[in-house]
Amino acid sequence: MNKENTPKIPFIWEGANIYFLLTDRFYNGNPSNDINFNRTKTPGKLRGFEGGDIIGIIKKIDEGYFDELGINAIWLTPIVEQIHDGVDEGTGLSYGFHGYWARDWTALDPNFGTKEDLANLVKKAHEKGIRIMLDGVINHTGPVTPEDPMWPEDWVRTGIVCDYKSFENTTMCTLVDNLPDVRTESNQEVELPSFLIEKWKNEDRYEKEITSLDEFFKRTNYPRTPKYYIIKWLTDYILEFGIDGYRADTVKHTDEDVWIDFRKECDYAFETWKKHHPLEVLDQNPFYTIAEVYGYEISGGLDYDFGDRKVNYFENGFNCMINFEFKLDAQNDYEIIFSKYSAKLQNELKGYSVLNYVSSHDDPEPFDGNRNRTFEAGTKLLLSPGISQVYYGDETGRSLEIEGTEGDATLRSFMNWEDVENNSETQSILWHWQKLGQFRRNHPSVGAGIHIMISDQPYIFSRSFTKVNYKDEVIIGLDLGTGPKELPVDSIFEDGTKLKDAFSGKETEVQNGKAIIDSDYGLVLLELA
Repeated sequence: MNKENTPKIPFIWEGANIYFLLTDRFYNGNPSNDINFNRTKTPGKLRGFEGGDIIGIIKKIDEGYFDELGINAIWLTPIVEQIHDGVDEGTGLSYGFHGYWARDWTALDPNFGTKEDLANLVKKAHEKGIRIMLDGVINHTGPVTPEDPMWPEDWVRTGIVCDYKSFENTTMCTLVDNLPDVRTESNQEVELPSFLIEKWKNEDRYEKEITSLDEFFKRTNYPRTPKYYIIKWLTDYILEFGIDGYRADTVKHTDEDVWIDFRKECDYAFETWKKHHPLEVLDQNPFYTIAEVYGYEISGGLDYDFGDRKVNYFENGFNCMINFEFKLDAQNDYEIIFSKYSAKLQNELKGYSVLNYVSSHDDPEPFDGNRNRTFEAGTKLLLSPGISQVYYGDETGRSLEIEGTEGDATLRSFMNWEDVENNSETQSILWHWQKLGQFRRNHPSVGAGIHIMISDQPYIFSRSFTKVNYKDEVIIGLDLGTGPKELPVDSIFEDGTKLKDAFSGKETEVQNGKAIIDSDYGLVLLELA
């Protein structure tokens, strides 16, 4: 595809290639913000702040790292202000480097950066056609420490730990000890915590925050209950910065109506931002939401089953669900995966999508945990129907087995930039992921299109996608061996059509319904030349 044609490729969320990173573990762009709030205790291995920040992400956007990977959306872990102290949950002292321990939803944690940094991130990403997705937590606050007071009793509950045996024992309980659970089901109006009022006064923004809250509650007529405060605080990031989507954390731990209201306010905020920034609007895509419902599998279709009741989260505010089944499906042959996912997404889940991953920040059983199958993992993930989630370091074989770590810390080592610079094996893995990622980005049909097998042996298939007057069709061959390869393409391309193999860069012309590619790779990605 010619470079001058690329802007015409519509961005289709259902076929997006999302890069998921831990803000603190990706790249340290500003060492001067590495220590804040006297966080100087010695944490357990990989359980403290390591220096990654928003400026680091911007630097990699500027360098073209994401472009070369074919990434068109970046999801970063929460960047709101975290608890100041740390806690030991039995795995050594941990700080809130991961972002899931909020102390003040209205402020950014200085370890991650400033609001100016966030504005710059969105601007730089958008200039390259990359969407920014933040991670939103409504279900819980950060743990209680000597430095971090507990939120008031009418805001949070403590004590009952979830046993997941029923809907109630999943929603009206704490995830773990000392992780106060926000009373998201409460209809009782609450006052702001005194520590927050005091903090805002010290930071000279109390009036501004109160005025903004008054306006929100006046406009919406919502009662001042815990969930609506947090929904307001999270959607302010859309209103102010024009972020494109939210990944919502621990979705099944609240009543589903929380997410209907969250979605409504996300949409309002996004439309309002677009109205005020007409020249910065990328396209007419609505705001996008992805649900983390731990344990949801694509085989379950529209529903998640709690045992005593089922919930359809697609009808309750979400465009997409994280698919916890892909890592198991990835053990199967290509055709089993591709045809299953295409059938589900084109029928039962039509209009929605799932987010597939091979590894993640809190899944103790990734596909290819010892990184022996990095090329295969890339091929399966990036060519599967649905949205692909590249977890930072999937594309570089970053180790998921770090000695001396406890629990999920092993999944969260710092990005292996030195290997990218100096290790030829890492570079060849990265090259493979880049080629497939760019093809996916350039062709919405790969993730959002209809899959049809053309030939079983050798394995060749087509993907086609149509939206209004836009049409995209490709043919892909896998495990074809090196040297000349003959692919039957007449189901998509007429004789005389000039084609290019995006993997090797070789060009060819269709003759007698066939395309011949002579390359050193067993993988062929055919597109119009």
